[in-house]
Amino acid sequence: MEAGVKTHMEKKQHWKFILQAAKIGFGSALAMYLAHLFGLEFASSAGSITLLTILTTKWETVKLSIFRVITFVAAVFVAWAMLGLFHSDWIAYGCFLMIMTLLCDYIGWRSALSVNAVIGMHFLDTLDFSARAIANELYLLLIGITIALILNQFTNNRHRRQDIINWMKDTERRLQIIVMHLAAYLSGKELQADVWGELRELEKLLSHYISEANEYQGNTFQSHPGYYIDYFEMRRNQCSVLSNLHTEISRIRTMPEESRHIAAFMVDMAEYVVEKNVPTDQLDKLEQVFAYMRSGGPVTSADEFENRALIFHILMDLREFLEYKSDFVANLDEEQRRRYWNA
Repeated sequence: MEAGVKTHMEKKQHWKFILQAAKIGFGSALAMYLAHLFGLEFASSAGSITLLTILTTKWETVKLSIFRVITFVAAVFVAWAMLGLFHSDWIAYGCFLMIMTLLCDYIGWRSALSVNAVIGMHFLDTLDFSARAIANELYLLLIGITIALILNQFTNNRHRRQDIINWMKDTERRLQIIVMHLAAYLSGKELQADVWGELRELEKLLSHYISEANEYQGNTFQSHPGYYIDYFEMRRNQCSVLSNLHTEISRIRTMPEESRHIAAFMVDMAEYVVEKNVPTDQLDKLEQVFAYMRSGGPVTSADEFENRALIFHILMDLREFLEYKSDFVANLDEEQRRRYWNA
């Protein structure tokens, strides 16, 4: 990874961790203070609930908060049933956790389990299922998740979006360079660059970009930012195609004359590896290259047969490379076209 890019990403991560730590520290302390202020028992648990809830994005925080409120009712009932059924506290608590785990897993809300475990422990300590005790646990839950909901609204999404746009441009620049290197090699020139290294580095970057794009989308309440996730996944697929293409090219023993036509096409194609391009023209030109290859003379040797087969594999890789972009564009919804393509 280039030193400048790596340093910039490390700084961003550093400040993100600091902001997250500040939210956790301040939010947990505030939740505990409010619980004490309202005279609640187990006031420190409000801070734990804030901690467990704040470790998510905005949208995940909202969903998790809803799940925890809904499953609270089940947790109270199961705790009451288990503690009434078993005289042994540890058996009752174990059965409580088993049932709540199965329930949360069944409905896909495993993330709500941790807070329910804390609530069950409180009932185990007090054996009190009065309205006052249940209200105490509910208030702890509401204070904890409310603080988390408020603090998770403070995210620097504007700067993160600009980072994502810059990463998109950097990805396109890297892909163009790799395509040009492969085109030069296919035209008979000696390969000067470490294309394998460039591909591996780009794959690592794209994994990071996809993770950041997912987090960005989770910090909005709209679906259209999924555009960035789909974009980087499309580029990662293209990167994989170029790895296959590089393998095919390296297997050619002697570059045939036809390879120069493909190299010329790749040089032209590299110019259009940009965000707002529908590769219809490039696919049409590629079909012309296919037609030219099919019109070639008869094969006269085993080496020539193998080289021609590899050439056709290269053309199919190039078609796949372009089709990934074509499919990405075709799958854009109206909102994404309007926002990102001004269409």
